[in-house]
Amino acid sequence: MHQVTNSCWIYKSPKKDEMYLYVARQDDFGDVPEILLQRFGKPVFVMELELSPGRKLAREKVETVLNNLAENGFHLQMPPELKPLLYHGNED
Repeated sequence: MHQVTNSCWIYKSPKKDEMYLYVARQDDFGDVPEILLQRFGKPVFVMELELSPGRKLAREKVETVLNNLAENGFHLQMPPELKPLLYHGNED
């Protein structure tokens, strides 16, 4: 189990739009598997963020992020899935 404060640091991928890596310690990618870092590219700092169980995040469940930071030392946010709209833009 990794020691986690409520702070996390978020980095974007230079290789894949809308892919983000959250780490428990600033500029510390020691817990991120090497193969993931190779595919992610050199992380580009975006922001530091304070997390708490009640906080809303745009695309992730804060509990999932906190759990991944505690258990793995990082959290990977994948780009949203693209869903083509059928029948002239209607999903029905």
